[in-house]
Amino acid sequence: MHSELLSKVQEKSASVGVIGLGYVGLPLIRAFINAGFSVIGYDTDQNKITSLEAGESYIKHIPSAWIKEWTASGKFFATAEMSRLGEADVLLICVPTPLGEGREPDLSYVESTCEAISKALRPGQLVILESTTYPGTTRDVMLPILEKSGLRVGSDFFLAYSPEREDPGNPDYTADGIPKIVGGHDDASTELAVALYTHAIVKVIPVSSCAVAEAAKIVENTYRAVNIAMVNELKVVFDRLGIDIWEVIDAAKTKPFGFQAFYPGPGLGGHCIPIDPFYLTWIARRAGLTTRFIELAGEINTSMPNYVVNRLTSALNDHAKPVRGSKICVLGAAYKKDVDDPRESPSFDLIQRLLKKGAIVSYNDPHIPSLPKTRHWPDIPPMDSQELTPDFLADQDCILIVTDHSAYDHTFIAEHAQLIVDTRNATSGVTSPELRQKIHKA
Repeated sequence: MHSELLSKVQEKSASVGVIGLGYVGLPLIRAFINAGFSVIGYDTDQNKITSLEAGESYIKHIPSAWIKEWTASGKFFATAEMSRLGEADVLLICVPTPLGEGREPDLSYVESTCEAISKALRPGQLVILESTTYPGTTRDVMLPILEKSGLRVGSDFFLAYSPEREDPGNPDYTADGIPKIVGGHDDASTELAVALYTHAIVKVIPVSSCAVAEAAKIVENTYRAVNIAMVNELKVVFDRLGIDIWEVIDAAKTKPFGFQAFYPGPGLGGHCIPIDPFYLTWIARRAGLTTRFIELAGEINTSMPNYVVNRLTSALNDHAKPVRGSKICVLGAAYKKDVDDPRESPSFDLIQRLLKKGAIVSYNDPHIPSLPKTRHWPDIPPMDSQELTPDFLADQDCILIVTDHSAYDHTFIAEHAQLIVDTRNATSGVTSPELRQKIHKA
């Protein structure tokens, strides 16, 4: 089985199946089609399948032209029928791995995907998990489910882990241009996975096991979370001392060695950084250990929305206004600039806190026309993005900048707004002394 599949991979005659057609899955499809493979897209959301069949993208930074090209080439089709998972030679799993209510890993999407695969699994297939998870998931969670098929890993089918490293909206780093870590359950699985990715990715880094690859991904994002926590804490300290944290960081990063710039914000967002450290602390607790440093970083980062609301309350108070009854427009619902991805965005936390304080809350985001329902913030009412007209801006008691989209003209906003609370240093280009008096950093 191993030799036959390896030959197909080397000849690019192996068909690649991508399960989960979202922010990770679609760029991965492009990488493999560009490398000469035929790709099958799988997703349980029929709306996504319908859009792809019509040549339409549902993710802003992924052009519809890509979808049309894939379909026209005859090398791509999408399906919601999980019974067809046996048609692909390789299955790449790109499904969500969120946190549960108690901040424990929620592997329900991975588990249900593996259940579906096990029903269709045939000899000679390679299964690779790309979703971020804790060390041991591939071996301890996936493998037992897949072996319900009666097939055995390493001889009948093959299993590996290769973490996604997507940075949505960053044109400098595409899926095929980011080095890929690969760890197999056994030597044969590693060889197959390395051979596959070598065709489509600029550089492949094999490691000794799935667990090492899983741990590497967790370390990458925990590193970011810890450093962001440090500058978030420094922001609070320097604010009390009357020092601009943004100017401090700009000065410090002129050192050509020994310093990497991280920036504070209103809270963590996205599908990785707010989640991955908790996967690590959870597995550490299972091993009877504590991760005090990482847990402290998590506490600092999750406290930032409260800090922002306190700063906003103080800014309104300086204008003799209470939060209750004030009109507050939140700028940005996406978790980062210039994307349409609202996952884990601190905007939702801020909106809910302000609503509970009695504020009249609206929002604007040029990339997100309507707020999606989220399981963590189910009480937020339906909202549509409001147009930033001069009259609308002037009617708001405060504009709260949460996401620094490039589309925003911050000078225009400052000209018409009564008050701005800026969590991203987005208004640094506003130079008029009169306009700067309206701006409060948070």
